[in-house]
Amino acid sequence: MTKIVAVAGKGGTGKTTVSGLLIRYLQASGRTPVLAVDADPDANLAGALGMTAEKTIGGAREDFFQSKGDIPAGIPKEAYLDVKLHETVVEGKNVDLLVMGRPEGAGCYCYINNSLRKYLEVLAKNYPYVIIDNEAGLEHLSRRTTQDVDLLLVVSDYSANGVRAAKRIGELADELHLRVGTRQLIINGAPATLAQHFAAEVARTGIPMAGIVPVDEMLPQYEREEKPLTALPDSSAAVQSIQRIAQKLF
Repeated sequence: MTKIVAVAGKGGTGKTTVSGLLIRYLQASGRTPVLAVDADPDANLAGALGMTAEKTIGGAREDFFQSKGDIPAGIPKEAYLDVKLHETVVEGKNVDLLVMGRPEGAGCYCYINNSLRKYLEVLAKNYPYVIIDNEAGLEHLSRRTTQDVDLLLVVSDYSANGVRAAKRIGELADELHLRVGTRQLIINGAPATLAQHFAAEVARTGIPMAGIVPVDEMLPQYEREEKPLTALPDSSAAVQSIQRIAQKLF
């Protein structure tokens, strides 16, 4: 059975870092293949995984919308769109990547989004784990272009604003009536012992805390050197913390 994990939080909290390290853990523990979905228009997950995505779902959707009158004769438009969507999947070692890209432009994309939803549902069944690196907020979840979520990981940095944003994301999931199995909070870049006032903010979110990812100097070093997070050594403090969190959640 496929487990869908969505990683959410306000911008700059480390969602892509958490997503990349979760995928690293799943690769290292043999829980593969993994489908990685980059649902952030900034599209940084490919770099974190050491992969390159030349095509995106947004691009395929826009191309189809603009050229739907030019579909070859005898090919149903849904089958033609499926081909275009399949071309966006980047195949890697034990992990495949799908980049959502830009949101839709002007015009009605209802048919295309319905087809996209069906395509993602079928595609996800080929993987035991799907990790979705969401954009700030829950935009792709609210459009229902992603599926029901088994685990929603809300990432906050070590700031009151980050935790308050995490609380709003939890509230938004309720307002949208999203079907979420479990919600957990991850604090990124925090000390082992949280300050009392910060711990109080965390408690007010109503979201159980899965764990803390400490400050790890290897992370900015790898970013500067354009090395993927999947290449981090086992000695990395961030790798070790995500391993403990994942062992508790998966």
